[in-house]
Amino acid sequence: MWMLYAVGSSFFAGITAILAKCGIKKTDSDVATAIRTIVVLVFSWLMVLITGSGKGIAQISEKTLLFLILSGLATGASWICYFHALQKGDVNKVVPIDKSSTVLTILLALIFLGEGISVGKIAAVVLIGGGTLLMIDRKDTGAKQENQKDWLIYAVLSAVFASLTAILGKIGIQGVESNLGTAIRTTVVLVMSWLMVFITGKGKEIRKTDRKELGFITLSGLATGTSWLCYYRALQDGPASVVVPVDKLSILVTVLFSWLVFHEKLSKKSALGLGCMVGGTLLLTML
Repeated sequence: MWMLYAVGSSFFAGITAILAKCGIKKTDSDVATAIRTIVVLVFSWLMVLITGSGKGIAQISEKTLLFLILSGLATGASWICYFHALQKGDVNKVVPIDKSSTVLTILLALIFLGEGISVGKIAAVVLIGGGTLLMIDRKDTGAKQENQKDWLIYAVLSAVFASLTAILGKIGIQGVESNLGTAIRTTVVLVMSWLMVFITGKGKEIRKTDRKELGFITLSGLATGTSWLCYYRALQDGPASVVVPVDKLSILVTVLFSWLVFHEKLSKKSALGLGCMVGGTLLLTML
């Protein structure tokens, strides 16, 4: 069953990307993220009420609560660092570093969660890492030259926090029902995302949100909530070194819908990279 949840997480994550793209044509991305997080929060706690898992709040241990909070903080920190890195450096330099979080997550799961290591898993990591790099096309962003150390630090921290999110979430979700764990973690992310909006002085942009785009942002939030619920349900029962890459296969859904909706096509290099990522993921699921 955990594999079905992982696949569900991947599908809804892919849909999220398409809906989000439709909702940020005019709306500031930070504001859209904060609004979407509200929808995810409501959706998450609604699932807690429906499943009756709320009664388990009193039984959550201090250790479990700590790791759920840390996982939420890691998610928020990853977003903040990622946008800082994009502001200060070229996209074609920042994105490859951020995407390395997938490989880093697998390695951390193998090392710290004791999920075992083998020649097959090493080969899968190489395929996924190489495929990720091939999927990133170099683009001339026209960005001004910034301090190299500054953007590099933020880009590395973005990847590290993104990988820690899954590892901390895996540890925290073991001591609590997955729907309740997701709701608690989302609450932390909500606080961080809105803090980012007001700290950057973008609070005034909220009233300017286009109604049509607000609809897409809301749908994106619903898809995100469903993806997270499936993701943490899969993490609760399955190995993180397999669940995480399967979730990352959301790129297949995104590529399909981007072709159908936006008529975007893959280059031969990107297609090769996509094949490597899929091959590496399938190899992991068979080990």
